[in-house]
Amino acid sequence: MHKITDLLELPSLLLGRFLLGVYFIVPGVQKITQYEFMAQYMSKHSVPFINELLPVTIVLQILLGIVIIVGFKAKLSAFLLAGMTLVISLYMHNFWNLPEGADVRHETQNFFKNMGVMAGLLVLSAGGAGQFSVDNWLLERKRNLA
Repeated sequence: MHKITDLLELPSLLLGRFLLGVYFIVPGVQKITQYEFMAQYMSKHSVPFINELLPVTIVLQILLGIVIIVGFKAKLSAFLLAGMTLVISLYMHNFWNLPEGADVRHETQNFFKNMGVMAGLLVLSAGGAGQFSVDNWLLERKRNLA
């Protein structure tokens, strides 16, 4: 007999990976469709090397979002996305450094929302993608071949 917590693990990991992946894929695609706007927005926030960082961010958000969903190299991918989320939050949602009249509440909310997402990514990074993942399939395949 399985404990209730064992039964919750599968849907929680699958849904959690899906939501984390989509959280990065959608903004990555939006950055493509609104490239100039995003470059200007980054400039407004004093982000350095925009010409290099914006394309890299797009690729990482879309690619790592997909690999989180399928659970391939999930620990490393989640850790990289957590680091990227921290850097983005420090530059783009720096509520502590906004000029008077700016929407401090909105940026504060975005910053702490991102810290929550980062926490989920760090948990995934520590625990792995779970049973239904490419990582687990590859591990099982390797065990069966040995």
